[in-house]
Amino acid sequence: MHIPVTSFEKRETTTTINNMNVVIFLLSFIITFLSYPLPVTSVLNVIWYAPFFSGGGYCSEAISFVLGLYKKGVNIKIIQHGDSFNQKFVEGLPDDERLMLRDMIGSQLDHRTSIVICHSEPGAWNPSSWSHVNCPPAYETSLYTIGRTMFETDRIPTGWAKRLNKMDEIWVPSQFHLGTFTKDGPLDTKLNVLGEPVDTDFFNPTTAGRNFRFPDLDKNKDKIKFLSVFKWEKRKGWDVLLKAYFNEFHKNDRVVLYLLSNAFHSTSDFQGEIEKYIKNVLKLSIEDLPSIYVLKSGIPQNLMPTLYNSVDALVQPSRGEGWGRPHCEAMASGLPIIATNFSGTTEFINEENAYPLDISGMSEILEGAFQGHFWAEPSSQHLQLLMRNIVDNPDEAKKKGVNARDTMLKYYAPDVMANVVSKKLEEIDARINNIQNSDL
Repeated sequence: MHIPVTSFEKRETTTTINNMNVVIFLLSFIITFLSYPLPVTSVLNVIWYAPFFSGGGYCSEAISFVLGLYKKGVNIKIIQHGDSFNQKFVEGLPDDERLMLRDMIGSQLDHRTSIVICHSEPGAWNPSSWSHVNCPPAYETSLYTIGRTMFETDRIPTGWAKRLNKMDEIWVPSQFHLGTFTKDGPLDTKLNVLGEPVDTDFFNPTTAGRNFRFPDLDKNKDKIKFLSVFKWEKRKGWDVLLKAYFNEFHKNDRVVLYLLSNAFHSTSDFQGEIEKYIKNVLKLSIEDLPSIYVLKSGIPQNLMPTLYNSVDALVQPSRGEGWGRPHCEAMASGLPIIATNFSGTTEFINEENAYPLDISGMSEILEGAFQGHFWAEPSSQHLQLLMRNIVDNPDEAKKKGVNARDTMLKYYAPDVMANVVSKKLEEIDARINNIQNSDL
């Protein structure tokens, strides 16, 4: 049976068909839109491999870097790499730092969508010369790879060039390294100079105590206190320091020298080594010498500001430094420092904020893994003059200490360096996204 359609029904049917056409059009538009490649959006992800829980220079530097970025809100994951875990060091970290580091450990990021930073000696990079976590996990699939490293002599070690060149980019801490790394290392275009942050809030002379418990404290409380912090190895110039100190001062001088050291492929009997050096090399009588003390190794990190704040000057007559971590910690603490005017420390010391120590020349390393390299020979005679000057002109020394802290605040405070590093990372991220979008 044929049922005629009223005009109302005709209008309703027409409207329904039109609505269906709109829906079909919208669906086809959405399908077409979704099938078209979208521009890559920028989410800055960083995976930072370093010996975060090992202690030492690379460790302290890496912690300062990632804490600054974490506080800026950068999406960052950290992975222990390049050295063994040091429980005692971790226990000595400030509580707030441990909590932030723990949070970064738990971050879930993928190297395929992250900038990967390998912050260690290049021998630990993939493939590692030791049994460490590989960094980067894979060169081909990592979004972008950066190597952060340094070295103390006039050149890089054998085998480094190949590893450095595998990275997309290399970060070194000073202009000194631009010269040494390009002798047989990566092309200039891969090298970038980024200094090292130091926690100027943690190492703050106005908040740190002045009551470090030195041995024989009452006996030495009115003396000018010199401090040296180093690994027990020839590179650190402990022999230069002892020669200058014992030749310049005598037992009646109002001075005392404290050494904070740790064994590095060496004996841990530092007192015995000092006594042998005095007897066999300097040929001096111990009874006629000024006071010297070897502090117990392993001072917790949270006591280091008090240690710096309880002495009058830091003395570091090194034959070569990648950067100079104790130098910067002491400068942030407002201490005048004596430091060899060579290698990484030249990036931040000058006549206004420190006592640059002259070198008498360069000497060849005659044995060990870096045989044939050259490093500086600090002038023992000049070191004597500088240490004497601190004793005789304490006001000048204090002024240099004030300038030293100003330098650290202006150029190397965590927020300052976090801005520098995050800007660099954002530039890298933008380049990656431009390349990816241009390939779509």
